[in-house]
Amino acid sequence: MQADEVVTAAPRLTRKGQETRSRIAAAAAALMFEHGVAGTSIEDVQTAAGVSPSQVYHYFKDKKSLVRSVIAYQTDAVLDAQQPLLGRLDTMRGLRAWRDAIVELQQHRDCQGGCPIGSLGSELAETDPQAREDVAAGFARWERAIRDGMQAMHDRRELRADADPDQLGLAILTALQGGLLMTQIRRDTRALEAALDTVLDHVETLRVEAP
Repeated sequence: MQADEVVTAAPRLTRKGQETRSRIAAAAAALMFEHGVAGTSIEDVQTAAGVSPSQVYHYFKDKKSLVRSVIAYQTDAVLDAQQPLLGRLDTMRGLRAWRDAIVELQQHRDCQGGCPIGSLGSELAETDPQAREDVAAGFARWERAIRDGMQAMHDRRELRADADPDQLGLAILTALQGGLLMTQIRRDTRALEAALDTVLDHVETLRVEAP
C-alpha cells in the first residue's frame, strides 16, 4: 500500500448509523488525544459517546479498527481546521498567515497536546504497522497540500527554476512537526515560530523578483 492510500472500506450505513459511528470516533479521538491510545479503553469510549458495548463493536470489530478510524477522523479534522488558509499557500502572504494561525492555535491550547496526527504516529509507529501506514497517509495529504502551493508558485515562475516544490513541501511539514513537538515539551511557541520562520525565510530567498 502506498503512503497516501488509506484503507477506508466499510459497510454501507444508514444516516443514523453513520452519525453513531462518527460520534464514537469523535469521542475516541478526544480521549486518545488527551490520554493516548494505551490510556483509552473501549469502555472509556463507550461512556464518552453514550453508547452501549454492542454498538461500539457493531461499528468497530476491535480497538485496532477504532484506532484506524480515529486516525482518519483526526486527519480530516486537522486539515479541515486549516482551511481556507491551507488552500492559499501559493503566496508568501498566504504562507505567513498559515504560520500565524498555527502558532495562535497552539497558544490557545496552552501548548498542550502537540499534533493530533503526530501524537498518534509517535505512539503507534513501532507497534501497529497498519496504523503507522494510515498516519503516513495522513501526513502525505498534509504535505501534498503544502507542496501544491509551492508548485503553483513555481509554475508561475515566482520561484527559481532550481527550487524543488516537493522538497520544500516536505521541509515545511517537517519543520512544523518538530516545532509542534518542541512546543508541547517546552510549553511555549518559540521553537515552533523559529522552525517555521526559518523554513519560510528560505522559501523567500528562492523567490524571483518581478521585472
